[in-house]
Amino acid sequence: MRNPTPVRAAARELLAQLAPEQVLTDGPGYEQGTRLWNGAVRHRPALIVRPRTPAQVQAAVLAARGNGLPLSVRGGGHDWAGRSLSPDGLVVDLSSMRQVVVDPRTRTATVRGGATAGDVVTAADPHGLCPATGTVAGVGMTGLTLAGGYGPLNGRAGLALDNLLAADVVLADGRLVTVDPDREAELYWALRGGGGNFGAVTSLRIRLHPVPGLVAGLITYPLSRAPRVWERLDAFLASAPDELTVQSGLVSGPDGSPALFLAPVWSGDPDRAEAAVNPLQRLGPPLSAQISPMPLAQMLRLNEQWAPAGRHYAIATRTLTRLTSGATAELAEAAATRTSPLTGIAVHHFHGAATRVPLESTAFGLRRDHFVVEIVAVWQPGDERASRHRAWADATSGALARHALPGGYANLLGPDAHDQTAHAYGPHTGRLLAAKKRYDPDRVFAATPLPTARHGASAHRGTGSARGPEPG
Repeated sequence: MRNPTPVRAAARELLAQLAPEQVLTDGPGYEQGTRLWNGAVRHRPALIVRPRTPAQVQAAVLAARGNGLPLSVRGGGHDWAGRSLSPDGLVVDLSSMRQVVVDPRTRTATVRGGATAGDVVTAADPHGLCPATGTVAGVGMTGLTLAGGYGPLNGRAGLALDNLLAADVVLADGRLVTVDPDREAELYWALRGGGGNFGAVTSLRIRLHPVPGLVAGLITYPLSRAPRVWERLDAFLASAPDELTVQSGLVSGPDGSPALFLAPVWSGDPDRAEAAVNPLQRLGPPLSAQISPMPLAQMLRLNEQWAPAGRHYAIATRTLTRLTSGATAELAEAAATRTSPLTGIAVHHFHGAATRVPLESTAFGLRRDHFVVEIVAVWQPGDERASRHRAWADATSGALARHALPGGYANLLGPDAHDQTAHAYGPHTGRLLAAKKRYDPDRVFAATPLPTARHGASAHRGTGSARGPEPG
């Protein structure tokens, strides 16, 4: 346990500026602050600070630094690896900063650092606008955006990070800076793909999109047909319009056995929805198909039933350029050998507008059509087979490796995925590490994994994921 003297000193310093309920070392409020989406995380910070203003975030950062305490920032608390809770450190918990202000005239929203994707969708919907967001409501909008943000409007609006117009950031020296294309342009570049590794983001300004209405749903196929259906889906998606994004994957069907699912979202002209989506029901004999108009908020809430807060999770990831027969056979085998009926696999579809963003304009390292495979081992608290469940996720990732690009989506990479992290940012690794050295030379902030300088040199020599090999 850390020497309590620096903790007491930091607490005294902060209590001179914040209310007692904002500076927590124990009690119900503290316990609530240690509960994350992933119930398997048991990190115990020494101090949780709940700021309500950017100035209070600055005070918390300076208190941590001045007293030698490790620092972390918690937004939505959805990072599966628990990196938002620094063991024996100081946590800046932004859950009291969830305000969202929409400007319908400019089609933008100002989003405080603790707001969730659901908060933003709820605020934008009365104005007929949608954000580019992820697939569930509870994820923090800031963390989602800074490292990527795959979601149902990916083809039409790009990644969440492609819609970041400006941000307010508290740096490690306590300064509050605004970043955009004209102010701190290099930090603005690094934030869009480099994650929360450069400072505490207290607010975002994001672009919103007028969407006439979403048509979405779920189509399921038996596991035995999964490889063939996926191959047909791959061919279909090669010419899919921007307005159609299709997530797929493997989950338990109504009888508990694994089944393939397709989750299409059409964001274009409602009169064209049926013609766009119906072919997905003819990729094989489906078990079920439910497609209907659906508000984005409802869709995100429905998705959360597959991964509710409090269960235990371990996640691995691989990136595929195609849904080849070899890759889909490995996915089907993984579903057949999963160690828990709660476990599943999601395959995120990257195409359209997201591919047309110039590679060099953000720190995100992959702008070709691809699929991100999210391998999610899930088990209930008290299940003593945790090591088996984690081993299944690792084995599935290993089996897919020969079909995949060498990197991976940073928001899903764990702290031990060093080989993938080395290639996760493609040709941007060297520039990103230079930005880290410039804005956070003491490495105070740590969110999504960054490569080491040694890895940066090798990745920059051409083994990055910007183009990468075709999978076998």
